[in-house]
Amino acid sequence: MNNDARLTKPVAWARWMVATIFATGLLGGTQALAQVPARFYWKSLSDGNAVPLIINSISGNTNPFDPALTVTPGANFDATMAIMGYAHTFSLFDRSAMAAILVPMGRVSGEVTVAGRTFDQTSSGFGDPMLEFNLNVLGPKAQKNIPDALRYEPGFSVDLLADLALPIGEYDSNQPLNLGQNRWYGRLGMPVVWQLGDWVPGRRTTLEFLPAVWLFGNNTDYVGQTLKTDPMFQLDAHLTRDLTEHFWGSIDAAWYYGGRASINGGAGEKLNNLGFGLTLGYTINDNLNLTVGYKSTVNDNAPGDLRMDAFMFTLVYGWHPLLEGSRRLKGEK
Repeated sequence: MNNDARLTKPVAWARWMVATIFATGLLGGTQALAQVPARFYWKSLSDGNAVPLIINSISGNTNPFDPALTVTPGANFDATMAIMGYAHTFSLFDRSAMAAILVPMGRVSGEVTVAGRTFDQTSSGFGDPMLEFNLNVLGPKAQKNIPDALRYEPGFSVDLLADLALPIGEYDSNQPLNLGQNRWYGRLGMPVVWQLGDWVPGRRTTLEFLPAVWLFGNNTDYVGQTLKTDPMFQLDAHLTRDLTEHFWGSIDAAWYYGGRASINGGAGEKLNNLGFGLTLGYTINDNLNLTVGYKSTVNDNAPGDLRMDAFMFTLVYGWHPLLEGSRRLKGEK
């Protein structure tokens, strides 16, 4: 085998790795079920970029554009949510880091009762943009070149995560059902990725956790009243496995606790609910990846329990200047 042939295979594999990790790793902050997808915190080459398109179809008894997941007993909401964004990976203190922005848009309809008043409404437009910053603190150092990417194995890695939503989404103070939330909110978390077995494409297996807390400001103009929400604790878990070199699956679980909402001092029920789901991902080519998933709550029979079903379709375009340059040098299209 000549030198060009020996170089082509690892470079092509590195491009595929970047695309795969971007596809699963740049979807966080999606409000629907407030759960980060599997393989989100796998690491890729520094200075990489991605643009995701995420489409969710959601039904349940809470507004999916509100990550507080405030339950409206007896309600039935239907929503279509599209999320577009941009993410960039970089090296900070020789550790892998990522910054991203995601902008939700779409439509939600349903019947809401607030302080004895019933609203049957439909809202559409843009929700609150979400900023995310993630920094690895335990695990492999930042990948700065192709050899680093080829040697990458997560082992046991731990990150620090911070999300912040900007309260600039569309909001009507005379209606309780909105895409924007008219308040600041965010999330602090500590993602964990635990590699199980050898790190060989086609056989990679991981166990992943994300303990996190959501914090909410007050909405002082919620249909003429003040809406307050206690912190909500959340634990996401994923067991992921390669099915082939380009196709993978994940069994997903989430636990939500707390987040008691009160309107002018009248408190509702706190959450204590579980959700389960399944995710499948496929690498179309070096730049494009497809992910589909389904998630649903369980133990949701009581009026105050969270009830939600969500289907998700994701298409992500990822690129890296170093890898695109190697492709041009090889004369590839």
